[in-house]
Formats: sequence, C-alpha cells, structure tokens
Amino acid sequence: MNKLPLSGVRVVEMAGLAPVPMCGMILADFGAKVIRVDRVGSILPGGGKDPLGSGKQSIAVNLKSASGVGLVRKLVAASDVLLEPYRPGVMERLGLGPNELLKENPNLIYARLTGFGQSGPLAHKAGHDINYVAISGLLSFFGRKSENPHPPVNFAADFAGGSMSCAFGILAALLARQRTGRGQVIDASMVEGSAYIGSFLWKSQSEIPYIWGNPRGENFLDGGKAFYETYKTKDARYVAVGALEPQFFNALQKGLGFSGDELPQFGDDEANRKLLTETFASKTQAEWTAIFSDVDACVTPVLPFAEAHSHPHNVARGSFIDGVSGPEPAPAPRLSDTPAQRQQPHVLPDVGEHTDEVLLHAGFSQEEIARLKQDGDVHQRQPTAKL
Repeated sequence: MNKLPLSGVRVVEMAGLAPVPMCGMILADFGAKVIRVDRVGSILPGGGKDPLGSGKQSIAVNLKSASGVGLVRKLVAASDVLLEPYRPGVMERLGLGPNELLKENPNLIYARLTGFGQSGPLAHKAGHDINYVAISGLLSFFGRKSENPHPPVNFAADFAGGSMSCAFGILAALLARQRTGRGQVIDASMVEGSAYIGSFLWKSQSEIPYIWGNPRGENFLDGGKAFYETYKTKDARYVAVGALEPQFFNALQKGLGFSGDELPQFGDDEANRKLLTETFASKTQAEWTAIFSDVDACVTPVLPFAEAHSHPHNVARGSFIDGVSGPEPAPAPRLSDTPAQRQQPHVLPDVGEHTDEVLLHAGFSQEEIARLKQDGDVHQRQPTAKL
C-alpha cells in the first residue's frame, strides 16, 4: 500500500478546543505526524480525553517557563506546520509568534485558527460558533418562517468554516512551499470561512432569485416549499423530501399515490404541506423507505446518529469505522491511490502521555528530560494499570 498523502509532514498543534483539534485530526488521518502541546496540569473538558485526538501524540509543557517555551521552539524548528488556536497576541507574548519562529524555520507553515481572525475590531473578542456564523451572515438563513434564526448546532463555523477551511489552507501553503521554498502564515477566520462556504447563497441572490428571493423560511431550500421538507411518520420518526426538479416531484407523487391535480408542485404550499404531513403520518419510516427505495424521488429516512452507520449504503461503502466509543465517520474524501486512514482509532492520548517519546525523538537526552521534569517544565503521564 502506498504511503498516506501527508506522510513525512510534521505538525505541532497547540492544544485548544474543537476547531483546531479537528483540523489536526484531519491532517493526522491523511498521514501527518501530529504532536499536541498540552499545558502542564491542564485537564480536558469533562476530565476525559479529547475525542478529536485520534492519531496524535501529547506532550505536556509548562509554557510559563523559558525552558518550556524553548523546547516548543525546538519542536517547531523541526516541523512543517504549527497550528494554534489562541486570540491574537497570545503566541507573541509566549515568545512563539510567527516572526520569531519563521526566522528559525523559514519553511514553517504557521496556521492561526480563530473566530474573528487576526485583525479587525472583534479580533480580541470571545465567541463561539453561533457568534461567528451570525457575523458571517449565514445564521440569518437558518430558521423557520416568523421564528428566530436557529443555529445548526456548531458545525458551520467551528468545523466547516474553521477546521476544514484551515486544513485546506495548510495544504495549499505546503503546495506553494514546493514552488517558493518558503513557509507562510495562515490567518484562518471562522467568520470568513463560514461566509466562504456559503458563497452560493450570496451569488445566487441575483442570478437565481426565485430560490432565495423571499424572507427566511419562505424559499426553496429553507423549508418554504412543501417539496423540500421533513415529515413525521407513523412511528414518530422522519423522512426527508428533496423533490426539487419536476421529474423527482412526479416520482414523489407516484410513490405517494397522488395525481398532479391533488398535489401540484407549485400549488398552494400550505395545502401541499398539510396533505404531505397527513400522508407521511399514515405509514412508518421503514414502510416509506421501502416504497421509495427504487424510486428516484429524493426521499430518504432521517437517520439518528445511532443508526447512520448501519444504513445499507453506508455499510456497503465502509463510511463508518469503529471508534473509541462506538461507530464514527471514516476519513473523507477518498483518494484512490493514497487513501486516508484513521490512526490508532482506539487510542486517544492523555495529556502528556508521550512527553518522553517526543523529547527523545527531538534530540533531548535522558538527563535533559529528567531535569525538565524536575524543574516542572514538562510532565510525563504515568501509565495506569489495566486490571
């Protein structure tokens, strides 16, 4: 089997919350060696392990000591990528800013992933996904008619506009480095990343206004049309209907046993919605799934997390793998020659679990490591007995 596409790429990830760990996990899944720098004494949320720590090593460092900062600089000097999650100025105050580190390692890709970016009036403000997606303009699209905008959990800004956008930026910078021979700084803003993945929403406003020309909740793709909606079934589960094009809507009518007169695609939306609501409530989700299994009507069951991995299509493609706490999504997208591979799927590193191993590989002697531990500059987690 060929090497993974990012084999040989070394990444230092400064520990943070979800967006940066997800970005680091993506890089690890595609073959990068990712070392997570945790703070000595830090405790992960809930006192457990980072669920996005798959395939990484953890070193616990005292970033308040000169020796601790110095060893991080040494790690970064031998790495390709530094990934950091802090507000602007934090890394500079630690003595780990891009100006210093790029002087020591001109090939370094210095990736900064934050909510509001490195500049602007909000750069130093706190925020979460809901705030970033709100500032991006996307949140105004999410929600029902006459209701408040509703956040789509925390994937739009944190993971799509944040983790995935930053990972793409890192890959682009690595590719550019092959031509220029130089590293560079990546300013990845979750606000801008969210806005960018929503480009279709902006660009379609004037080009195809019939899709987005109405207020929230009254358009083709936001629940405004009965043929693009979810419906409750007899067993209190749901089906998703996306019969946008006429041929799919005709197939929907056929599967439901309707004629065009009973359910005109562009008839009264409320009347259509009422009819579809009553009809889908007459059978179970499994029954509707069977009816539409061989019909191209864009009708699918709405699967909960606990069942998505067992859907026949996902099983056939191996779309889910065994993870630490159960099934989890396999790395995507798929590469035909050098596909990604989840590294050590059953191992999530504890804080400081690999401190000795990482330092030895970085060229520190056993005596130097012992002194760093004694001075409190690093910590090695002691393995616990498994009875």
